Amino acid sequence: MELSPGTIRPGGRTARVRAAVLQAAGDALAEAGFAQLDLADVARRADVGKTTVYRRWGTVTGLVADLLTDMAEQSLPRTETGSLLGDLKANARLVQRTLADPRQGALFKALIAAATCDAKTAEALRRFYAIRIREWAPCVRQAVDRGEAPAGTDPHEVIRAVSAPLYYRLLADGGLLDKAAADRAAEAAVAAVRAGAFLRDGRDPGSARSGAV
Repeated sequence: MELSPGTIRPGGRTARVRAAVLQAAGDALAEAGFAQLDLADVARRADVGKTTVYRRWGTVTGLVADLLTDMAEQSLPRTETGSLLGDLKANARLVQRTLADPRQGALFKALIAAATCDAKTAEALRRFYAIRIREWAPCVRQAVDRGEAPAGTDPHEVIRAVSAPLYYRLLADGGLLDKAAADRAAEAAVAAVRAGAFLRDGRDPGSARSGAV
């Protein structure tokens, strides 16, 4: 299988170079946005030869795609507390801490803005979120198994619903991104789950819980 630029995962010095370049790319994006991202500047920031960066990543979009892949790989694994509300609060607080961080919040703003006008960045961003949603979806499936959520609840839609209000605050609302906001997002998602808002087939939530068709 042919690999796109930036997708090789060797160890040793090459891994250190990759880490330095991705750190530099993230810093540059957080500071100046996608439009100002330049491979030569990233190489300078990372103290890496320009030819190395151009040879390995090729384009700015190739570099951004690898950065998003690395961010997904480095994200913390899901927390399992034994309850749907506890699990979703853990998820919401992780998102909140990330978006409230000055560097990370600015970085996500830059990546989301870039995705609106660059198809390859948009595809890479979708892959990033797909990985994170898959990581947390088992929490919802376990809640269904415990009887906390109706059978037929769509786990991916639940996880999306938890983070959506927090991204809205980051991008549009300007509201305080604190732990209370995270907890409200989780509580709202749980209430919607119990009301059957995320049923895949539109069945009545009472019937779904009882196992009726």
